[in-house]
Amino acid sequence: MWFVSGLLVYNHLVDLALARHRMVREQLKARGINDPRVLEAMGTVERHRFVSPGLAEYAYEDGPLPIGSGQTISQPFIVAEMMQIAELKGHEKVLEVGTGCGYATAILARLAREVWTIECIAELQRRAISTLAEIGVGNCCFRLGDGSVGWPEAAPFDAIIVTAAMPGIPRPLLAQLSPAGRLIAPVGEDELQTLVRIARQDGHWRERYFGECRFVKMTGKFGFDA
Repeated sequence: MWFVSGLLVYNHLVDLALARHRMVREQLKARGINDPRVLEAMGTVERHRFVSPGLAEYAYEDGPLPIGSGQTISQPFIVAEMMQIAELKGHEKVLEVGTGCGYATAILARLAREVWTIECIAELQRRAISTLAEIGVGNCCFRLGDGSVGWPEAAPFDAIIVTAAMPGIPRPLLAQLSPAGRLIAPVGEDELQTLVRIARQDGHWRERYFGECRFVKMTGKFGFDA
């Protein structure tokens, strides 16, 4: 009986690993994700650990999944795209606005030196901290609070990744970037946004747009509930 149960678990894990590698090949590489560090991280971090056990078989499909509290784990492609846009080399100090289930946090932890991450929902933060500890992530600092105002006492950051839709970019977040820092965020209406990268160029803020996206709404002082 133990052998049969152990074999079933082994086969399940093999199936999930195959699905993860297929995700990288068909959803990421085929759609323009070519940063080798991003591809390695996406192929290593086990997304199924960040969803409920009942949804594990869907963890590597091309779409978001519910994680409770009205929130979702983002589509794998959009996570990879944001990471690629951030152009992380491994030495950076990064602020993540919206820890959620911790999946993007785990990816960032493999791509950057330090990750400072803020979540406004206590239950999500608790589960994320637990899951990240289980998989051995140790270069993250956590805060429970309003992510739209950032983490000023920990600034400056080399990159800020916002994982919730914002009606505009708050000045306090821009003020927390290092001189060569960049901010990546979904900006727009509550139902449809554009993925934007903002960075300084010749003393001015320059924006670059990367297409439409859909994220859950940011709350807080500079969110949709302001």
